[in-house]
Amino acid sequence: MHQLLTIAMKAARRAGSIINRASLELEKVQVSRKGPYDFVTDIDRAAEQAIIESIQEAYPDHAILCEESGLIKGKKAEPEYQWIIDPLDGTKNFIHGLPNYAVSIAVAQKGKIMHGLIYDPNRNEIFTASRGVGAFLNDRRIRVSNRSRLEESLITGRAPAGSSSDATRFYQLVDQSSGYRRLGSTVLELAYVASGRLDGFYGANLQAWDVAAGSLLVLEAGGLIGDFDGEQGWMRSGNVLAASPKLFPLLVQAAQF
Repeated sequence: MHQLLTIAMKAARRAGSIINRASLELEKVQVSRKGPYDFVTDIDRAAEQAIIESIQEAYPDHAILCEESGLIKGKKAEPEYQWIIDPLDGTKNFIHGLPNYAVSIAVAQKGKIMHGLIYDPNRNEIFTASRGVGAFLNDRRIRVSNRSRLEESLITGRAPAGSSSDATRFYQLVDQSSGYRRLGSTVLELAYVASGRLDGFYGANLQAWDVAAGSLLVLEAGGLIGDFDGEQGWMRSGNVLAASPKLFPLLVQAAQF
């Protein structure tokens, strides 16, 4: 395992320990709103700080992009490496005691994602990927599913709000699939596509920390990822499709008008 991924695993486990302890006393968790449907807790912030400290102890020169703290610049003016972290993806699930949430950590080198890790502290599952090395669940190699028909596939992702064109595309895709499963954690949904538990993913208006680690997992598990047109503008737009090579073109086709 690459040294950067080893540090990511150490950081994720530190964050996971904080989350697991807090899950036993949810009545003590402090919750505040970031937006109309967006929440943050003191546990998000504590887990994020634990990850930041783990990274800075090992790599003080590296930059870190965090969901809660924003961009933390390293000691170098133009750092080669940037860590992208979501300390607790699925905060609403966590608040309700629903055990679908995870820690996500990715490492980019000169703008390209090179390592990714998603840690589910409830199931003690660690999904990891390094570019050119493959994707793994704990120590077992994982692959995307081999389903090639939408009507046989389980689709996951975030349903867009309102009656926008994104929502129309999404429900058109769901109607053609075998079923829709929403986990409430984008990073887990991408990890499940990478491991073949789910077949396809659709997400609109996502942030870098939502997709950085999961995108590499999907690619290294033999899948494809792109925007709604099947192109590579998904990191800029936040509009993401992910699936196996057989299913991906069908997702793109279904997402069109």
